[in-house]
Amino acid sequence: KRSHELVHHHHADGTVHLEAECPMLSVLGDGKPRQVTQDVFWRKDNTMLSVEYVATPMVTESGIEGAVIAFRDISHQIESAQEIQRSNAELEQFAYAVSHDLQEPLRMVASYVQLLARRYQGKLDNDADDFIRFSVDGAKRMQQMITDLLEYSRIQRKGNPMSRVELDEPLADALKNLELSVDEAGALIEIETRPLPTVTADSAQMARLFQNLIGNAIKYREKTRKPEIHVKVKRIGAQWEFRLSDNGIGIDPQYFDRIFQVFQRLHARADYPGTGIGLAVCRRIVERHGGRIWVESEPGKGSTFIFTLPAN
Repeated sequence: KRSHELVHHHHADGTVHLEAECPMLSVLGDGKPRQVTQDVFWRKDNTMLSVEYVATPMVTESGIEGAVIAFRDISHQIESAQEIQRSNAELEQFAYAVSHDLQEPLRMVASYVQLLARRYQGKLDNDADDFIRFSVDGAKRMQQMITDLLEYSRIQRKGNPMSRVELDEPLADALKNLELSVDEAGALIEIETRPLPTVTADSAQMARLFQNLIGNAIKYREKTRKPEIHVKVKRIGAQWEFRLSDNGIGIDPQYFDRIFQVFQRLHARADYPGTGIGLAVCRRIVERHGGRIWVESEPGKGSTFIFTLPAN
């Protein structure tokens, strides 16, 4: 029997693997090597073995005499990846459940603390006023953190179905939501690529992505100059690359990874308000869409946030 009939007759899902689609047999037809990073071979007892392999033709003066198949068992890697996927799903479910269940008791705590502030502010000593103020501020910040954590967990759990999206539309939505911030800062926003490409995406999440990135560029501006934000897009192979550049305060390279983590802040809350989840949301959105995001920056010289999305 041919090698395909012996070890390669079915896919992992049990469907028949046609000979015309078999990389090993294709090598015998055109003499071109094939590398397959994940596939399955079948044992005599009809159990499955996850493999990666390289099929190389054996060529002599008389033509293609056969092929050498060098393969490696990757069952352990597949099982590890599946376990990580399960753990991540469980952790995401836990984060969602905890944040959701904490909302009501925290809302009650915040309500009573604010009631204390309204009734007794100025009627007790200065220390008591400070304690009440700290309690109110802490409850409000905790409520915002829980709201942000819920939003973060919903990116995967509650995302809309993907569809073809003209990105000019979610960008326009983001700019409309930022109108007040743009006007207050006197920001100049220049979209240098028009029209923006059409991609397969969740339109609402694309609007959130643009809003977070442009909003950050406005927030982290140099106080001595008006913010300028430039948006460029170009096609690189099978990807669209988006670049959002600003003239803000910049970021030290040692923090490039940290800023994309949940609840990570580089500045005092009094200087720049927020919970530190915005860029983590951006990364989660981009990764859900099959892209990646990173930053190029120097302190005092502005920042350029770059993300990619599949073109097809």
